[in-house]
Amino acid sequence: MKKLTLTLSALALAFTVSTFAADAKEQTIKGKGQCAKCSLKEADSCQNAIVTEKDGKKTTYYIAQNDTSKKFHGKICTEPKDVEATGTVKEENGKKTLTVSKIDLAAAK
Repeated sequence: MKKLTLTLSALALAFTVSTFAADAKEQTIKGKGQCAKCSLKEADSCQNAIVTEKDGKKTTYYIAQNDTSKKFHGKICTEPKDVEATGTVKEENGKKTLTVSKIDLAAAK
């Protein structure tokens, strides 16, 4: 019985770790970078956000505060600009949060 419990615990842990690893896959998001407070009027304090549009449906990715996002904020606080960001996306209660490892202004077309 003890072996069975240990085996089931190990399997549960392996499943949890593999699920977490799948969720943590980096992806690149392209869209309009803007301030969630100043432009979108959806936050109490300044925060980067990226709004994307696909098939007429808008999706907002709120960027988690870290050193990378804080250094970039001045470029989009007062005026929305095209941006490209790479990081991990987490969705909670219908709100998408992007933790960026890299964010830049998009190259001119």
